[in-house]
Amino acid sequence: MKITTWNVNSLRARLTHVVDFLREHQPDVLCLQETKVQDELFPREPLEDLGYDLTYCGQKSYNGVALLATTTLTRVQKGFPDDASDADKRVIAGDAGAWRVLNLYVPNGQDVGTDKYHFKLDWFRRLRTFLDAGYAASERIVVVGDFNVTIDDRDVHDPAWWHERILCSTPERQAMRNVMAFGLTDSLRQHHQERGIYTWWHYSAGAALRDNGLRIDYVLCSPAAAALCTDVIVHKDVRLQKTPSDHVPVTAVFTDEAP
Repeated sequence: MKITTWNVNSLRARLTHVVDFLREHQPDVLCLQETKVQDELFPREPLEDLGYDLTYCGQKSYNGVALLATTTLTRVQKGFPDDASDADKRVIAGDAGAWRVLNLYVPNGQDVGTDKYHFKLDWFRRLRTFLDAGYAASERIVVVGDFNVTIDDRDVHDPAWWHERILCSTPERQAMRNVMAFGLTDSLRQHHQERGIYTWWHYSAGAALRDNGLRIDYVLCSPAAAALCTDVIVHKDVRLQKTPSDHVPVTAVFTDEAP
């Protein structure tokens, strides 16, 4: 089982990249964020032609999440139960066989101390409530997405410059750790402890070429899922393609049987 998460920063703009990635790497589940497309305009056909079942929720120009799976997706859920009718499209979940996959696009927060920053912290609180109410850590759960937070300074190319700035502030990190305290493990750190593994690079000033990045895209696993995780791969080469997303795919690989 391979589960990939990828903030594509506009699916229609990166559709060729997505199709190429699916053909080359053949993930069993692909979780997309920032699809930026209304549901009626979602490009179903080229993805279904590759054998994927699809579910998605999107909006014009902003946000949007989607799940693709090589098996039929069941128990699909879109949004938080208490979302307003006009809430941003940031949450989608579904079962792919024995795996419960929750795909998230966490708010950016704009800047520390702003209204959007406090909205982000509250969003994390609502996420933990959502997990507590509808999930059990004993199940095979994988929570993925663009979390817009670095867990610690190993995930930051220049910790001194980023210290207490947006994406790296102490309250954001505490909010994410509170979500993980539900019973979720950072699957990359199961296998790779070194610093300097990044998943996002700013478009400006050659940041990707200089590897001036942050790790803000994660695969988080319940104990049952973590026991089956054999590796996590950051597909850094995708960032150096023509007209890429500013994020790269991250793939967690799982065995079928516990070791």
